Parts: sequence; structure tokens; C-alpha cells
Amino acid sequence: MQGGKVPPLPRLVVGNWKMHGLREQSTRLARAVAEGAQSLPDDVRLVLCPPFTQLSSVHGIINAAGPETPVCLGAQDCHMTSSGAHTGDISAEMLADLGVRYVILGHSERRQAHGETDALIRQKVEAAEAAGLVPIVCIGETMQERLEGRTTTVLATQVEGSLTDGFSGVLAYEPVWAIGSGTVPPIDELERTLSLLHGLLQSRLKTDDIRVPILYGGSVTPAQAPTIFSIGSLGGVLVGSASLEAERFLRIAEAASFRLTSQPLSGPYRS
Repeated sequence: MQGGKVPPLPRLVVGNWKMHGLREQSTRLARAVAEGAQSLPDDVRLVLCPPFTQLSSVHGIINAAGPETPVCLGAQDCHMTSSGAHTGDISAEMLADLGVRYVILGHSERRQAHGETDALIRQKVEAAEAAGLVPIVCIGETMQERLEGRTTTVLATQVEGSLTDGFSGVLAYEPVWAIGSGTVPPIDELERTLSLLHGLLQSRLKTDDIRVPILYGGSVTPAQAPTIFSIGSLGGVLVGSASLEAERFLRIAEAASFRLTSQPLSGPYRS
């Protein structure tokens, strides 16, 4: 380190495959991403989050790519306890045992469809941290909340309630109204929201040395990625449907790199 400055963290490009992918499709996609990612510099890290059923096979492909690969394995959820009579659930320890390093928690689809509360998500964060996983905690306002001018209140409540006191994971801002819509917030609005979130993190964690990356998620595409990444403080992106195609996902990863401003990826993933 020079001048006492902490080196910047790699930008994260997280692919949330959601409930997509049988074995053949998943292995083909993971292999294509791992091969294409070899061209990326070390200021970008990719995280693949397949369904639970594909974690083992995707982990094998990532392992085969070698220790220098920028690709890591992630999961889409975990239970708040390490074991017990919880039919159909998966614990954080089980994920870690499969080679998982990151886990998405509190995604709006789980908050809405499964009734997950901030308190429940915080318990899951505690379980993930105890298992050695890096939690990626999702927060975001709905369109109704946005129109009512309650975005700041909603985000503050979610940050306060979903994070642990010593949280050192990743925060993902996903405005619910943007997910799957094909639109993203105007860049000036997104910059203001990121500034707000940095302030909320400082208040919640009671420290000025914030080392919690903030990701943006919600209709992230290769076309929009360069504009999104023009915000220098952005820690990365959480990608949905575009992560299901290796070429599109890798183009987003290319846009994330501070070093690849105009150089296309080599091989079949050139933009």
C-alpha cells in the first residue's frame, strides 16, 4: 500500500441464475464463463449462483479452471440454522461444504414470495457469516414506495434490520421496480442512492472505514453496464437474466474492469 491507502477491492459481477438450468445447460454455461473469464484482469471477480441442484457440478468446473480463476461459486439462499427438522431447506454449512463462497440473501423475490422479513434475513446473515460465507444482502424499494417518496425510509429500515452489527459482506441495491423491467434508474439518481447507502452503512456499522461493497442490480445488460460502471464507487453488479448467456455476462464483466476501458475480450466473447 502506498500513502496508507487501502487497495481497491475487485469489482464483483454476480450472476443470479434463479430457477434456471438443468445439468447440461448449467455445465455448458459455467464452462463458457470460466473459459472467457481467463481474459479478465484481477480487478474483476465473477460469482456464479446456480440453483442448489447445480452447485456441485458448477463447483467442479470452477475448480478445473485452476486457482487463478476469477470465478467463484455462490448460492441463492440459506437457512438460518445449521441443521435440524427443516424439510427442503439448505444450511450455510452445507453450502460451504460444497465449495460455496458467497450467498445471496434477502432478494426481493424471496421477501415478496416467501414473506421474508428483515429480522429473518439478519438471522440468515448470521448463519452465513458463522459458516465462513460472504453474504450478499439485497435491499430495494418498490415502485409504490418510490412514488410515495419513501425510498430513503425503506432502505434505512432494511439496512438497519437486515445487517449484523459487524457485517463485512456485500450490500446489493436492487430497486424492485427495475428488476426485469429493462430500465435502470437515471445515473444521477443512482449516484445519490449509493451515497445515501454509504452513509447508512457508516451509521449502522459505526465506522468510517467502510469496506462493504455496494452492488447495483435490476435489469443489468451489456448495453447499460458501461453507464452503470461509470460510477467509480460502485462495487459491482448483481445480474439476472443476462447471466444466463456467457457472452452477455462476460461483456458486463469487461465493463466492470477499470483496466479494460476499450479493449474487447479475446476469443468468442469479444464485444
